[in-house]
Amino acid sequence: MKAKPCKDSRVIKTGRVFPQDTNNHNTLFGGKLMRDIDDVASISAARHCRRECVTASTDSVDFLHPIRQTDSVCLESHVTWTGKSSMEVFVKVIAEDLLTADRRVAATSFLTFVALDEEGKPAGVPDVIPETEEEKYLHDTAPERSRVRKEGRKESKKLAQILSELKPWDD
Repeated sequence: MKAKPCKDSRVIKTGRVFPQDTNNHNTLFGGKLMRDIDDVASISAARHCRRECVTASTDSVDFLHPIRQTDSVCLESHVTWTGKSSMEVFVKVIAEDLLTADRRVAATSFLTFVALDEEGKPAGVPDVIPETEEEKYLHDTAPERSRVRKEGRKESKKLAQILSELKPWDD
């Protein structure tokens, strides 16, 4: 498989914040933003490998600044790093006050996707080629994030083994 530049998987989605998208603080509801993050990240993953992909994990979503109704929300995603069948996707969320033109990085997120073959089994993915300084930084720091993800997954599996599957009223 031929390696692909990060820009080939870039997705940009811009929208407005409407009243039905806000929480009791009159800021964008975090769950809506998380859905939009997964949406653009899934497109980046599919563009990179040109296969069906599934979300393996949402590794982090860091809410840095509130997003208000006077803001537009621009989500920008791309594949930053690949394993054998997995892809790390970075999503940057920029809020722009439409009245003042003030722009700020409001959130960042890393997600992991797995490419699937026709039988639904993990499939190989091409390597990624970072070109910009931002892409190079994200690519160079990805192996450490991958290591942390793997440790976290082991801990999640341990926890799942001790959790009860009974209904709370079926003691």
